[in-house]
Amino acid sequence: MSAFEKIMEGLNDTEAYLDGERHGFVAHEVVVPEPDVRAIRERTGQSQAAFARNIGVAVATLRNWEQGRRRPQGPARVLLALLAEQPEIIQHHLGPAPTQ
Repeated sequence: MSAFEKIMEGLNDTEAYLDGERHGFVAHEVVVPEPDVRAIRERTGQSQAAFARNIGVAVATLRNWEQGRRRPQGPARVLLALLAEQPEIIQHHLGPAPTQ
């Protein structure tokens, strides 16, 4: 089977699934726990400004998460779940925390 045929087969399977034909499919739901953003940041040893910069969000967003006014969603929530388990990955991949 050519690459094109495999892609078309996958698209046809997806279309069938969306049309309600769910025979032979297994759906998995991944539940990402609610992160304790402040505790995660503190475990990295970074200031709010440094942590926000390193995870790609505004400081105001981080503060809203830490104070419970907003909740992280989507990719940010997944990243925070990873950092909760391995806070050292920030330093490993981005270098030491800047001094501020």
